[in-house]
Amino acid sequence: MRKFLMGLGLAATVLTVTACNTVKGAGRDIESVGKAGEDAIH
Repeated sequence: MRKFLMGLGLAATVLTVTACNTVKGAGRDIESVGKAGEDAIH
């Protein structure tokens, strides 16, 4: 079960990284996730 979850996490990470083509794009993605979390809290 642990190996399955690790593989799933790795696959999700790879897909996320390939979805944003540049470091700048990754920064925007992270910023938008943080903003969405902040909005959900307030």
